[in-house]
Amino acid sequence: MRLAMGVVKPYTLPTKTKHPKRSSDAVPHHLKLGKKWNEYHGSNNWEGLLDPLDEKLRVEILRYGKFVESTYNSFVFDTSSPLYGTCRYPKQSVFHRSGLPGTGYRLTKNLHATSGIELPRWVHKLPSWVSNQSSWIGYVAVCQDEEEISRLGRRDIVVAFRGTATCLEWLENLRSTLTQIPNVTPSSDIFPYLQRPMVESGFLSLYSSSARKYQSLQKEVREEISRLLQSYGDEPLSITIAGHSLGAALATLTAYDITKTFKHAPSVSVISFGGPRVGNQSFRHEVEKNGIKILRIVNSTDLITKVPGFIINDHEDLGEERKGINVASPGSLSTWLQKCILEKTQWNYADVGRELRLCTENSPIVKPNKNVATCHELDTYLHLVNGFRTSTCPLRSTAKRVLSR
Repeated sequence: MRLAMGVVKPYTLPTKTKHPKRSSDAVPHHLKLGKKWNEYHGSNNWEGLLDPLDEKLRVEILRYGKFVESTYNSFVFDTSSPLYGTCRYPKQSVFHRSGLPGTGYRLTKNLHATSGIELPRWVHKLPSWVSNQSSWIGYVAVCQDEEEISRLGRRDIVVAFRGTATCLEWLENLRSTLTQIPNVTPSSDIFPYLQRPMVESGFLSLYSSSARKYQSLQKEVREEISRLLQSYGDEPLSITIAGHSLGAALATLTAYDITKTFKHAPSVSVISFGGPRVGNQSFRHEVEKNGIKILRIVNSTDLITKVPGFIINDHEDLGEERKGINVASPGSLSTWLQKCILEKTQWNYADVGRELRLCTENSPIVKPNKNVATCHELDTYLHLVNGFRTSTCPLRSTAKRVLSR
């Protein structure tokens, strides 16, 4: 499935193994970043690179999008298969067999997400796929090709996550109230009424829960990042975490956890495709304080990017009311109401990161068949990125749907 929330029907990938067209085919993919790689990795919040969209940044976004797409192509969706919920390919051949050859990266660790939902005893009477607690959700890979390292300006570590696939992942998505992040001492100087960093309960559950067969996604990531930092920490290094839908939410939690766990972590950025909201305003402050750079790629007609919860705007980059988002200024509320809403409710979310806003209304390819599912699909996002020029101009005429069905 390519969708993340329960409001839409699942989209099943084709069972045939035909490799999808490379997303970077329509644009040059050997553009050298060199000494400016930090800017393309978000050191300046991609200032001056988004509108109009810089060509080198476009290529990088599409490249990371293809890493995410490979997680879908590698996942066993067939519920009748005994391998349901696993990676269909051996680790060493995932890229080649999922339609992503020649990346210059080596997959070093498979990652698994586990649901923390306690199931009733009678669940064993249902098909096994219904109660599938742990599933393959993505991987960690590191750039090994010297030519690609030279082009990128550093050695890059990629963490890629797919979106919702299993029944329990869908149920975790519905656990949309906020919960406090364990072992975090919040700052009280910025948001006096909101002193507890909180994130969506289901997302945190999938990130931190473990099972008999697999340790938690959190521990898997920590162990592999620790190993890679020991191996390559003496050279220019970056960590790029990319995900779509649920995977985008997990990417944000992963980036936050890495920077909190490793005192001297390298540059960490997130490329988020169609991600839902993850946490509250205090969580956003913690993310910014830890230097995490997040590029939120949003389709304005995608409902998933507008859930869960509601937003109370106290941030200058959210000053404009947006379609489908309930925005209010705290200055217009009495003190007691601010305190009530910000401290007592478990639905006050905040968007995190720098936004690249796209729209299917500008696409002659997507628009005729537009529906909730289409607006959220990863291939729709890559198509829009491939064609986007500026916020005031439609998609360029050469834009094509970049993935085959």
